[in-house]
Parts: sequence; C-alpha cells; structure tokens
Amino acid sequence: MLVVGTRGDVQPFVAFARRLQEFGHRVRLATHTDFRSFVKSAGVEFYPLGGDPRILAGYMARNKGLMTSAPAEVSIQRKELKAIIHSLLPACTEPDLDSGTPFRAQAIVANPPAYGHTHIAEALGVPIHIFFTMPWTPTNEFPHPFARIPQSAGYRLSYLLVDLVIWWVIRDLINDFRKRKLKLSPIAYFSTYHGSISHLSTGYMWSPHLLPKPHDWGPLVDVVGNCFLDLGLEYHPQKELGHWLQRGPKPIYVGFGSMPLEDVRKTFEAIIGALKQTGQRGIIGRGWGNLGPIQGIPDEVFLIEECPHDWLFPQCAAVVHHGGAGTTATGLRAGCPTAVVPFFGDQFLWAERIHEKGLGPPPIPISQLSVENLSDAIRFMLDPEVRGRAAEFSKLIEDEDGAGAAVEAFHRHLPPELPIPRAAADEESADPLRWFLTLLQRCCCLPWVS
Repeated sequence: MLVVGTRGDVQPFVAFARRLQEFGHRVRLATHTDFRSFVKSAGVEFYPLGGDPRILAGYMARNKGLMTSAPAEVSIQRKELKAIIHSLLPACTEPDLDSGTPFRAQAIVANPPAYGHTHIAEALGVPIHIFFTMPWTPTNEFPHPFARIPQSAGYRLSYLLVDLVIWWVIRDLINDFRKRKLKLSPIAYFSTYHGSISHLSTGYMWSPHLLPKPHDWGPLVDVVGNCFLDLGLEYHPQKELGHWLQRGPKPIYVGFGSMPLEDVRKTFEAIIGALKQTGQRGIIGRGWGNLGPIQGIPDEVFLIEECPHDWLFPQCAAVVHHGGAGTTATGLRAGCPTAVVPFFGDQFLWAERIHEKGLGPPPIPISQLSVENLSDAIRFMLDPEVRGRAAEFSKLIEDEDGAGAAVEAFHRHLPPELPIPRAAADEESADPLRWFLTLLQRCCCLPWVS
C-alpha cells in the first residue's frame, strides 16, 4: 500500500490493511515516517515514504489546493513530490527494515497523491488498484474537489484540467524516475498521457448514503463505504477529561486535525467567543495547528492533544471541524450535527453534502471564521430537528463495513492469476550476481534469492 497524505488519509488504509491480513495477505503500508508508530501499533507492517505531510498540508492550505499563489511554492512542492516518487520503488521491493524479511509486491494499492504508483506497477509487472477518500474519477455530477467549477457543463472537464496541471508540474520528475530508476521509456510531454486514473480499478472510501456513486462511473469504480478503524474500543481517557465531561452537559467539539493555521490566536478567540455567546461548553482539539494556549482557558473549555474521534464524538452534542472525509464520517456515525470549516479540496464537498442533507449549517471557510458565524452555526446544530436528522443518518452508516467491501472489491478486480513480480531493471543491472540468480530463478523456478 502506497499512501501519501495526513493522518486522515492514512487511517482508513490501516483498517483496510488489517482486513486484508485477515484473508492471509502480507500487507506492507508505506507512508510518511510521522505515522510509523500509528501503523505499527495497529499490527501492520510499515515502510517509510519520502515527503513531509506537514509541508504538504501547509502548501495545500495556503494555496487552497493545487493552484499556487507564488512561484516559490512550486519548488517547495516539487521537492516533496520528488522525495515521494523516489521512495516508491524501495517500498515495493526492499526487505523489512526491522526483521530483514524479503519483500516484493505482487499487487499495489495506492492513493492518487502517491504519484508514480502506476509507473512502479508497470516496471514490476503487477496489478494496481486505486483507493481514495475523495473523488478523482471524472463525472458529470460534480466537479473535481480541487477545481470547484460552478457550471455543471464543466464538471467532467475539471478532472482533466487537474490531471493536466499535476502532470505538467511533475512530468520531468516522472520521466527521470522512469529512465534512471525503472529503466522504462519516458512519456512524451505532449502525448495523450496526463496521469488520469480513469482506466484503473478504483475504490472510494466514503458512504454512498452521503455521496452515492455517480451514474456515469462504470464497473471499474466502487464506492465501498467508510473504513472505520474503531480505535475508541481500547481507549481509556485521562481522568481529567472524564471528570470534566461528567460535570456538565455534552460539549461542542472544535478541532481542525492536520490543518495548519495562519492565525492561531484569532481562530482560538473566535471559538472561545462563540462558545461563550451560545452558552456552550467546548472541547478543543489542538491538532497540527497547535490551537489554543496551554494556560488561561475558561473552565467551560477543555483542551486535548489527541483522542480517538470514535470515542470522543459520542460524548459531544455537535462537532465543528475541517471536513476531512474520515472526521466527517466519524462525526456523522456518532449522530453529531456537523459544522465544517473547510480549508481546501474535498472539505468543501463534504461541507456542502452535510448542509444539503440538513445535518449542519452552510460551510464557513477558515478565512471567514468569526464569533458571529460560528455562533450561528452552533445554534443551527443544536436545533432539535437538525439533531433528529443527524441521529437518523447515523443509523444508516453505523454498521457500514467499508473495509470489508474494500477487500471484496480488491479481490474482484484482481487478475485470475497474480504475476510473479519481476525485478526493476536498475536492480538487475546494478548487481551481476543478483542478475544471474534472478535469471536462474526464472529459468529453473528456484526460490527467490534476496
């Protein structure tokens, strides 16, 4: 598994990986080193990918997606992407870093931001299956989350435009990788190739109750449902949090996860002001934005560093967050009315879907967050009708087994026989002895020599 992104991107793949292991597969989850302990604590083999998810998230938040506001931003992003791309081959071929156990992928599962995934699959001669938490397959029903084109006539075109922008930014990195590392022919800059995944088996990890599969997505595409990890089952809260929760009515949760904040003080003051104005208690998740001071907070507010959302959200009357797919699903599963403060990308999509279904107020972009509009959002969520709709919606998704459906889709799209993965060309040519043993293995069916 090749997964690039923040904690919210990685977590559903951990649930998916664990379910694949139950079917007897050896699964290696390759992602950023920030998530090493998280992945390994779930009993899944880990391998490090390049790139810093904090830098990547900061770039996306500052530029509201892919369109950069300054030339210097492009070089920052390209440096991270190059590190990611060049770490993909070792992730699929190198021995386990702890045990030294040989590893060679027979199939690849990847999310789209793991740019280079299809080229690795081509070089190794193995099947690839894309999974993701946001739409990446062209459709006429809504635009690409990174394009947000308002006219329906341009929805399908928006996916092509995003693919083209990404391809033109990384095309030289990809071709250098193909030539130097994979020993594959380069792709002509003006060829019809533009990095699309439309021809690949693809599974989307969100609930069809929130966003149904578009009618123009064919049999290669599945909407498998939410892949919940259920970390709260084994969680024991700190005594201070438990006592605080018992001292009063259910609080409002406010947190923005892995999103960086340009003005932490302004954001914190808006949250505190809105809670005070509406007379609500609040739990504030600090997240990567380091939201809130450590000292000097009101008794009606509790600051937390890290806590499983699937344990915390059922303790809350409503939730306010950035609108990541996983956080959104966990809040709705807990029956919480939801206010989304989107930063970029698919966060706007989930915010709009929540509002359309009457489960929360209109989205409040982070740049527009204020005491007034957050107070209005809290009042909206506490309306009995909204709370009733949220409770009903939770019943639709509480037993959703996205991880099981993801495994079923993965198996269904596999070829009848898995090919024996071939070595990448640079490995064979770099070591004459390894090349000779590999050739001997292919001819005589000897065990793999690592």
